[in-house]
Amino acid sequence: MSRINLVTNEQANTEQQQLFSAITSQLGMVPNFLKVFANSPAALKAFLGLHSIAGEGSLEPLTKERIALALAEQNACQYCVSAHTAIGSKAGLSGAEMDANRAGTSQDAKAAAAVKFALALAEHKGEVTSAELLDVRNAGFNESDIVEIITHVGMNILTNILGKASRVEIDFPKVQLQKAS
Repeated sequence: MSRINLVTNEQANTEQQQLFSAITSQLGMVPNFLKVFANSPAALKAFLGLHSIAGEGSLEPLTKERIALALAEQNACQYCVSAHTAIGSKAGLSGAEMDANRAGTSQDAKAAAAVKFALALAEHKGEVTSAELLDVRNAGFNESDIVEIITHVGMNILTNILGKASRVEIDFPKVQLQKAS
């Protein structure tokens, strides 16, 4: 049971209902973590805005999912591991690839550099080395891509924290964490 209220359709005020309608039109549902966010329509709008901006750009969509899986595992957020396993699978990531991502790498060399860089950013709170930046550049990522990786790290840490703090009920097929939290 969630430790923070989930706003249901029945409880939602007009603003929350409008947000839920927009989310449902894109996802076909309102995931539970967004129902937690909905306690503050301002926070939900901010997250949706960040998610929308992060959805644009040059970073490959599969790499975004790889980063999300790696961070969810690193931060021991079972909700996010479960959600991004379902999303990653639907996007075309194989089970073996998602296992690699959760272990901090990728079967694709370029994507492995992005995952490794994302994990370093999170682990060291942004204090990455010049060598780590050079590694991600040498893998083929430009300055725009690097800023997008940083943005995705921030966004995923936010959802990991929300998932863990709220202990929101998992509404995706449940996936166990690889390591103990």
